[in-house]
Amino acid sequence: MKVAIVGASGAVGQEFLRILAERNFPMDELVLFGSERSAGTKYNFKGKEIEVKLLQHNDDFKDVDIAFTSAGAGTSKEFAETITKYGAVMIDNSSAFRMDDDVPLVVPECNAEDALNRPRGIIANPNCTTIMMVVVLQPLEKLSHIKRIHVASYQSASGAGAAAMAELQQQYKEMVEDGEVKTVKKFAHQLAYNVIPQIDVFQPNGYTKEEMKMFNETRKIMHTDAKCSAMCVRVSSLRSHSESVWIETERPISVEEAQKAIAAAPGCTLKDDPATLTYPMPLETAGKDDVYVGRVRKDLSDENGLTFWLSGDQIRKGAALNAVQIAEYLVKVGNVK
Repeated sequence: MKVAIVGASGAVGQEFLRILAERNFPMDELVLFGSERSAGTKYNFKGKEIEVKLLQHNDDFKDVDIAFTSAGAGTSKEFAETITKYGAVMIDNSSAFRMDDDVPLVVPECNAEDALNRPRGIIANPNCTTIMMVVVLQPLEKLSHIKRIHVASYQSASGAGAAAMAELQQQYKEMVEDGEVKTVKKFAHQLAYNVIPQIDVFQPNGYTKEEMKMFNETRKIMHTDAKCSAMCVRVSSLRSHSESVWIETERPISVEEAQKAIAAAPGCTLKDDPATLTYPMPLETAGKDDVYVGRVRKDLSDENGLTFWLSGDQIRKGAALNAVQIAEYLVKVGNVK
């Protein structure tokens, strides 16, 4: 088994390295690829130094079985044919192919089998906020069909990459030392001591691209007709995204029913005890694999409604971990190359 990481120097690429090592992913060789800027950089993997190779249109992927790509949609589109030409399975973390009919969009807890039908050799990793939400929606869907979803996301700086995390830290430093923020590059506005009600670019309907991803991707992953209305907000936490979710189901679901289903679901951890002020928070979910859920309660405005809060590490389950879990599933069922 030969595995490749494309975009090895980025935040998600680095997380791939950690997760593949932690989970002891079955492989004989790991190769790393990057841009001219990162080519030549060396990273340690299980005690061995691996040098980043320049990503080129050549035969470097001839013997690769699985390629994890996280170098942006433009790079994924440009190099997809090169990567998959000799049969490598490309598990892509960008938005390039997510809504293509001939590319499966997969969250293993929801639709692992979809990964087996990949005409172009590509499997798309969904958007981070969508991944975390559908992991929790899936066990509730089994109780009663979800008709409608409303969600407000609280997305950390890390969702915009390592440079965005560094900028947030720099902004707080500037506030303490100089009393004002001077560095504003990664976001449209200052993020420190602030929230920004915009993630990605605005679409003609007034929603942002990020919000429309949640609408479209949820339907594709869960094979559902449910409609999802989202408000995606950037907040000044460093790592881990959180979401407030409201759902309407065909029949009423009790709080106890929902809690039991969530607690038993793969990829979910229930952390819900208002009496002891116990609920998930980004400070605690950073670095964890599961999506943590709390504040489960009835929606006072809808007798068939339920609302809950979730928090999870979007670089792990929202990106690298989900992709690795897809690969683990393919290996398990013997569906690699």
